[in-house]
Amino acid sequence: MSDFDIETIRRQVRAMDFVRGTPAEVAMWHEDMADSRANLVIEDMIPNPNEDAFFAMMLDEGVPPLLVSQILLRLLDHPDADRSLPVTPMAAR
Repeated sequence: MSDFDIETIRRQVRAMDFVRGTPAEVAMWHEDMADSRANLVIEDMIPNPNEDAFFAMMLDEGVPPLLVSQILLRLLDHPDADRSLPVTPMAAR
């Protein structure tokens, strides 16, 4: 992945209209993310600090996992990305 401009993405996420997770849901997502990260480490695919900061920010903002995936695809300007998301692809910055 690339270096994400966390604060720019945070502003874009905050401007989005979506149902944020409850504190209990965010706690569960945090545990799930920790498990996923452990699996990545086992596979020697260790996220860099900026990637960790991106996912931590998504948890801080209460973004549901499915939307996190959609935002990530949009940031990376992936062909399967939802072009209607108000997120600026990194290549356009």
